[in-house]
Amino acid sequence: MPEKKVGFLVAGAQKSGTSALDAYLREHPELCLPARKEVHFFDSDKLFANGAADYAPYHEQFIPEPHHRLIGEVTPSYLYWPTAAERIAAYNPAMKLIVVLRNPITRAYSHWNMSRQANREPLSFVEALRAERDRLRNLPPLVAKRFSYADRGFYATQLRRLWQHFPREQTVAFKTEDLLQAPETVLRRIAAFLAIAPFPAVARKTIHARDYEATMNEAEKSYLKALFEPEIRELERLLGWDCSSWLV
Repeated sequence: MPEKKVGFLVAGAQKSGTSALDAYLREHPELCLPARKEVHFFDSDKLFANGAADYAPYHEQFIPEPHHRLIGEVTPSYLYWPTAAERIAAYNPAMKLIVVLRNPITRAYSHWNMSRQANREPLSFVEALRAERDRLRNLPPLVAKRFSYADRGFYATQLRRLWQHFPREQTVAFKTEDLLQAPETVLRRIAAFLAIAPFPAVARKTIHARDYEATMNEAEKSYLKALFEPEIRELERLLGWDCSSWLV
């Protein structure tokens, strides 16, 4: 029986394949996950309004069985939410954090498309990008985060914030395309990272793939390439990645 305390998190990034990863993790017999993805505990400001939160309701989300060795959950916005990393470290400084990162250009468009299909976004993609800074500045945080299409893609800043509270060896990062194209390799690395047995053979998964109402046009793509190229180059330096395909 594992310790009741949560020992690992998939902390980001939204629209990067974390639903597929959540489904893979649930197939490992040593891992205990909650009934639903995205518990949203450490990014809930109201739960921490008086300082330390009451962890009892959080722990009630998990029902570990004797064969489980490790408890974890998947809430992608933990990477993006400014105060989440500090709260996670206060809860469990030994927490292991898994991050999946998608090309921020296509991630932004996917996020906007999701908002359009949920009838939360009246603006076109380019209009939403132009309005984003004012929305983030003027709307309440819980509302503004719905429109953080570009802002969520500045991964280097988010990773550095995470590393202010955790040693880098307690974090591991993957590209979305690696999870899609070679999930066995990703899962092998996750098993080693979490010190659990290898994953059983699993069928490849694509979760929450959506049809788009239109494809991103060249003007929109060029705008985002110019915006994100310095960020992508910085991410390459931080993680030792080659992200040249993200700028094609």
